[in-house]
Amino acid sequence: MSSIIHNISIDCHDTYALAGFWAQVFDCPRQPDDFPGDPEAMLLPPGGPEVLFIAVPEGKTVKNRLHLDLQPADRTRAEEVERLLGIGATLVDDQVSPTGSGWVVLADPEGNEFCVLGNKAERAAAAAARAAAQGQEPA
Repeated sequence: MSSIIHNISIDCHDTYALAGFWAQVFDCPRQPDDFPGDPEAMLLPPGGPEVLFIAVPEGKTVKNRLHLDLQPADRTRAEEVERLLGIGATLVDDQVSPTGSGWVVLADPEGNEFCVLGNKAERAAAAAARAAAQGQEPA
């Protein structure tokens, strides 16, 4: 039998505040039994595994080895990046190509990196542009 993802854990200093940021990202509420100063906080995003925030004493010192890739459901990548910057994310890197493929790297308020991909339509258009460009190249 294989394993399933029960939850994704994120180490942080302030579980309640960081869960609040991600609650806005995922448009879901914090759990009603989570309070400021708690050593853990939990989110239940629609369609995804639980996200558990765990208080740790050390700060983040290097690039994440694991990160989330987000795909906007009801807006463009640019609109989603603007929304996330407005709620406290910071821009780390923009890897969007002229064809529209790629991603934008952001960081949450405690420095954890995550990427924002294009929405379904943007990703399909970028794939079509890549295919067209490859078809025009000489053999």
